[in-house]
Parts: sequence; structure tokens; C-alpha cells
Amino acid sequence: MIKKFDWLTILIYFLLVAIGWINIYSATYKGPDESIFNLNELYGKQMMFIIASVVMIVIVLSIEAKFYERFSSVIYLASLLLLLGLFVFGKNINGATSWYAIGGMTLQPSEFAKAATALALSKYLSDIQTNILEFKGLMRAVIIIALPALIIIPQPDPGSALVYASFFFVLHREGLSPWYLMIGFVAVLLFALTLMFGTIWVSLGTALLLTLIYFVSKKSKKRLSILQLTGILLVSIVFSYSVNFIFENVFEQRHRDRFSLWLRLEDDPAKLETIRRTIGYNTYQSESAIGSGGLMGKGFLEGTRTKGDFVPEQHTDYIFSTVGEEWGFIGTATVVLLFTILILRLQYLAERQKSAFSRMYGYSVAAIIFFHFAINIGMVIGLLPTIGIPLPFFSYGGSGLMGFTILLFIFIKLDANRINEW
Repeated sequence: MIKKFDWLTILIYFLLVAIGWINIYSATYKGPDESIFNLNELYGKQMMFIIASVVMIVIVLSIEAKFYERFSSVIYLASLLLLLGLFVFGKNINGATSWYAIGGMTLQPSEFAKAATALALSKYLSDIQTNILEFKGLMRAVIIIALPALIIIPQPDPGSALVYASFFFVLHREGLSPWYLMIGFVAVLLFALTLMFGTIWVSLGTALLLTLIYFVSKKSKKRLSILQLTGILLVSIVFSYSVNFIFENVFEQRHRDRFSLWLRLEDDPAKLETIRRTIGYNTYQSESAIGSGGLMGKGFLEGTRTKGDFVPEQHTDYIFSTVGEEWGFIGTATVVLLFTILILRLQYLAERQKSAFSRMYGYSVAAIIFFHFAINIGMVIGLLPTIGIPLPFFSYGGSGLMGFTILLFIFIKLDANRINEW
């Protein structure tokens, strides 16, 4: 079995974990006299988490591959119960009740729920009686995806909940019309444009665009009728009108400030700069740290902004800024390349699976890692608003590292067992 493991994927995993630990060490370094196993320091704790993850790898790879398919529903239900239990037994950290306190350690069940949801969704979709092209089949799949997300949102942890949108890429791979993804993209675009230009201009722009689509597609066999286009226009207008209500009454002030910063909604340059240096302080300092690294970086343990603790949460969500400052463009490009190779490799492995369950689970792993990777780096360099999503295998945290390790190595086990699949 050992010979059948995909060692390229395993090598990339250990490279990312090692590079991540080196940067956590740099971001939290206090002096040359400290041991790397000093549990009073974050890099010491992360080293213990890495060792625990290696033990977890051995356990995951030792379990019979069929176990993950047979007991996927049980694992999924257990993860939902753990998430629900947070409302009674959870510990509040930084305003979110997302952790269980176990002795001196904390456990975040949402990090493990991703693998459980991937297993459950793959099991459901691989059922010969499941057809997601039918409304009933699609709704059941959506419920499997939505349940953990709906439990996570009120903790509140919207960043972790948002990750479950990645499973729609899996549904698309299994035959779901690309129109569903397009609808999601258009909804996000309308939301942003409404905040930037207002409902009236967005409605006029939408009407003009739909009119243009009608005349361009007039000779096409699949052209939209005037009635269909009118329906799309009305839905767009209603959605646009609802944006301001959601923005003012559902979002908290800190969320509104982040969108104001991201979309440059504030007309007053002085006020916008104030928001940038307060609400957007993390991103502002992160961009400055990455930009100061230049091509080659300042060198290991030589990052002045890293050493000066200018970037809050630099060892967790903003760990990529340490790479940018100390290792420069060469370092950040290397990390991006490693993640890209990993995601493409997972896609390749998923396509060569003989069982539908293994293929769908492989795509789930690739989608989750891609979602985390793209959003985290986009957030750190200011392309996306601050959401609070860690960088896989990189960011500090035992639950995150072990959750991603379990997620990845279950698929490595399934891939190694593919010759025994029917």
C-alpha cells in the first residue's frame, strides 16, 4: 500500500507545513535561547500540532478505505452534533463561540466538519439513485452542504461558513448547470455594484444589458424570450433594492466599514484613509509588509514589520505577509506555485478514480483548499475584504492543521485503494 500512495502530494503537503512553521517561528520569534519545542511560544505549540498531525496521518492511512464511505453519514451527523454542542459548551474567543476548551487546549469542530461534509456529500452523490439534475436530488445535496454552514454562521463565524460554497464546484463537476455558478457570481456582482452606484443606475444598466442580449441572440436557437428577460430584470431590481436593507440592517458596523474600504464607498479621502488605518489596519499593514519585501525579501528573521508586530494576527490569517516581507516575490511565488501544483494534482487524482465516491471526495478536497488559498491570499494583499479564513497547512492552529491533514490524507488513502474499487 505504501508504494501506491501519491508521494508527490505528500511531499507538497510536508513542504507547505514546513514553510508554514518556519514563518510562524519568524512571526513569533522572541530570542535565540528559546527551544523550538517551548510550549509557551506559538511556534512550540505548532510543532506539537505538526507531530500530532503526523500521528493522525498514520491513523487515517491505517484505516480501511471502505470505512470512510460506509460510515460517512455517521461521521457527518457526529460533526453536526459537535457544532450544535458549541452553543451549550463552547468557549468564546475573540467574540466567536467556535471552540471547545479541553484542558489547556482548544478544539474547533468547524475545521473537521469540512471533511465530514465532503464525505457525506460524496456518499450521497455517488448513490446510483441520486440525480442532481432533478430538483429533489439537488435540494438534498444543498441541504447536506447548508446544514453545517447554517450552524456555524450564528457562532458567529461567517468565514468558516463561506467555505461551504466551495462544494458547488463539486456539484458542477457532477453535472450541475454552470448557470447556477453564474447566478451566484451575478448576485455578488449586483451586490457590489448596488453599493457603489445605487439601485437606479444598476437597474438601468441591467435593463440595457438584457436588451443588448435580446438583440444579439435574436437569431440564436437558444435565445431568451422577452418574458424571460423581463423576469430576470424584475428579479435583479428586487435583489438590488434588498441590498441596502441587508447592508444597513443585517451587517454589523465593522462589516460595513470593511465593504466601504474594499469598494471605496466613502467619498471623503480623509475619512477613507482613517477607515483604512483603523478597520482596515490589518490589511494596510499586511500590504506594507509584503511590498517592503521586494524581489528577494529582507531575509529570515529580518522582517522589520514582522519583528515590530505591525501586522495583527500575523501568525494565523496573515501569515502570508511574513513570507512576502522576509522572502519577497520569490518566496510568495513559490508558495503560490506549490498550492497551484497541489490543487491541480488533486484534480488529476480525482479524475483517475474508479469509484464515483472517491472522485467526488477528491474534487471536494481540491475545492476546499482552493477556496481557502484564493480567499486568504486575496484578503492579505487587499483584493478581497477581510473575512477571516486561514491559509491551509500554513496558518497557526492545531484544529486547522489537523482538519486539513485529515481531509487530504483520507483522499490519499482512497486514491491508493483505487485498484480495489469496483
